[in-house]
Formats: sequence, C-alpha cells, structure tokens
Amino acid sequence: MFDLSQVLAILIFLAMFIAIIAGKIHRYVPALAGAGLTIILVFLLAMKSPGAVLSVFNLGQLGQSRFWVPGHESIQSYGINWQPIIFIAGMMVMVEGMAETGFFKWLCLSVAKLVKYRILPLFVAFILLSGLLSMFIDSITVLLFMATVTIELARFLKFDPVPLIIAIIFAANTGGAASMSGDPPNIIIGTAFGYSFLDFLLNTGLIAWTSLAVSLVVFFVVIRKKFKAGGNKPMNLESDQLHPGNAIKSKRLFAANIAVFVLLIILLVTHAQTGLSVATVGVVSGMLTLLVGYRKASVIIKRIDWRSLVFFAGLFVVVSGLEKTGVLETLAGYIATMSQSNIAVGITIIIWLSAFSSAVVDNIPFAATMVPVISGLSQTGGFPLPPLAWALSLGTDIGGNGTPIGASANVVGTAIAEREGHRIGWGRFLKYALPGMILAVGVSWVLLLVKYS
Repeated sequence: MFDLSQVLAILIFLAMFIAIIAGKIHRYVPALAGAGLTIILVFLLAMKSPGAVLSVFNLGQLGQSRFWVPGHESIQSYGINWQPIIFIAGMMVMVEGMAETGFFKWLCLSVAKLVKYRILPLFVAFILLSGLLSMFIDSITVLLFMATVTIELARFLKFDPVPLIIAIIFAANTGGAASMSGDPPNIIIGTAFGYSFLDFLLNTGLIAWTSLAVSLVVFFVVIRKKFKAGGNKPMNLESDQLHPGNAIKSKRLFAANIAVFVLLIILLVTHAQTGLSVATVGVVSGMLTLLVGYRKASVIIKRIDWRSLVFFAGLFVVVSGLEKTGVLETLAGYIATMSQSNIAVGITIIIWLSAFSSAVVDNIPFAATMVPVISGLSQTGGFPLPPLAWALSLGTDIGGNGTPIGASANVVGTAIAEREGHRIGWGRFLKYALPGMILAVGVSWVLLLVKYS
C-alpha cells in the first residue's frame, strides 16, 4: 500500500500529465503548479521535511567548480538538474543569433537550389537535412524554420507540403536520437548518467540513422505517387524569394555565427576529453553569440523561450517528489520482476514502453520520469545501465513521432502548417507517421538486442 506522501506525489504527477496532454494552456503552467503542490503537500505537509525542499532546488551546485568542469566524473544531481536547463538556454541564444542572420533560411534554400527544385529529390534532401541538424540543434528550432521554408517552396512548386512536413518532423525526432544534444530527452539522460556526446553517437547514432533510413523508404513509398508528376522536372525559378543569398542579412554576423556553431560542435564532441560540462558548453556558446551580435543582444534575449526553461525546472521538482517518496523505486522493482533480470526482456520493456508512452504524452516529462527508474533497475536489479539508457533514449525520441502531440517538434510543425492554411489532422498524421514510428522502433529494438543480448 502507498502512504500519504506517495499518494499525493502520484496524484500531482498525474494531474500535471493530464494538463500537459490536454494542451489548453502552455505546459509550463501545470509543471509550475505541480512543483508548488509537490513542495507544499508532499515535502512540507506529508513528509515534514524542509530539508528536502532545499535539496530539490539544488542551487549550491551552481557555485561548485566541478559543476562547470567535472573532468571525467559524472555529476550526480537530485531535484532540479541544472545541466540540461543551462545548456538548452545557451543553445536557444545561439540558435536565435543564427536565425537573426538568416542562416537557416539560407541553408534550406541552398539545398533546394542544389537539387534544382525537383520535388522528390527535395523531399529526400530535406529529410536528411532535418535529421542532421537535429543532432546539434533542438528539434523545435529545426521545425520552426524548415516547416516555414517548406510551405514557401510548396507555393512556388505547387505541391502539398503536409507529407513533407510530417516527414521532417519524423526525421528531426529520429535524427535527434543520434546525439546527446539532439533532443531534450537525450540531454536529460546524458547529464543524469554522465554520458558524453560521443557515447550517444557511438551507441544510438548508427541505430537511429539506420531506423531513419528504413522509415524514409516507407515515407517515399507512401508519397511517391502524389509527387511523381512534378518530381522529375527541373524548375527554373528566378524569384528573389528563393535566392539563397537574399536570406543573408549581414555577411559579417553570418560568418561569425557559423564560427560559433562550429565551435559548439567541437566543444560537444570533445567535452569528455576537455572535462567541460554541457552547461559550460552552453554558456560559452550563448555568451559568444551575444558578443558577436551585441547590437541585437536584447532582441535575442527577448526571443528566448523562458517558459520552456521554467517547464523543465517545474518538471524536475514533480519527478523528485516521486523519487523521494519511493514511488519510482517501486516501479523499478515491478519492471525488474517482470524482466526476471534478463537484459533482453529489460530492453524490450523499456524501449516499447517508452515508445508508446511518448506517442501519447510529451516525451520530455516521460524521459525525466524514467531516468531514476532505470537507475534503480541498474542498482538493485543487476542490469547494466548503458543498454537501458540507450533503449530509453531511442524509445522516447522515436516514439514521439507516433502522434501529433508525442513531441514538442510535432506540435510546432503542425501549428505552423495550420497557421499557413494546411491543417494536419490526427488521421492524416497517423497515416504517415505511426507505421514509420513502429518500424523505426522495431529496427532499433532488434539492433539493441543484437548488440547487448
């Protein structure tokens, strides 16, 4: 039987999840409300532990040198995990700086020009570009500019942009699974367990791209007849709106921001060797972006999605309520019992549970909830941690493709399409994305079993 603190923690968590799924208000509101209720009802009233409140905020960690330069040690964190929050904030600054110079529109239009505006080659190129960029930039940002450019190109090339937008969403989520910085769930998993960019690249990278390649074939088969009529005819378009060079607002800032982006990639790839934390990498990238574009610094800061950062903080507090009261330890025990200490069964449960759960709820809170669960499985159930972590990463990232609300990128992409007059209903989204999601998760599952069983 659950005690009072556990019941309250579960009820608060479920209420938060339901509010997030409903989507009537921005997700930071239920996360913030859930955090407040967790602190008051769970920690103070039920547990009578003011110390738990202080440990949840974890502010003292920010003043420790090992938080910024941990060397080869992993940073253990209970409560609010400031590493992914600070890193994502720095990424937001850098991305806004790049967007301000016109980099993303220039890149998309350059790719379109490279394939001579042929629709089928454009389809393939945009999927690959979405997957590649999502390894380094969050998928929300990728969808913001790629969906907009796709609709703009669709007007000139006279094709339906909806299948391509859904495919870009799919590629962003799946490509994001290939690296630590690609999707927020991976940042949460990586910072929680001390995994580096290269750890993800070597373990989820090949699997994610293999899954994406297989899914690309499925998408191509589904849409080829729709695009076949115009897909093989080169389009000679002279419109200034489609000229890549016209997207660049300032050549100096354009070059400077590309240099910052390249530095970010170098720091991410080598942070395990340099000993820098991802929070430090995020701060360095953000500060350099503000310095090179100091005249637009105030504009860039205003555009940062502060609400999402607040959402992360509130989410960590609510999850810490489940962790502190022992609810997640109990869940880990159930999974261990079901799997009977068999790693193949453990991988199967984690990846498919993550996939189907992330298809109907936002994959960020699900990943944050499951991190202490698989940690408990590893500590008490005798499971090796890495295969469980990779199963959680691939399941949450790729599983988020299943429905229009499975990941933040899905919500952003469909919202942009609807704003431009191309409504994407559940039926149409499921038609294209759900079979690909199940296939991609299946491929990932088999490859994980082959590697770790």
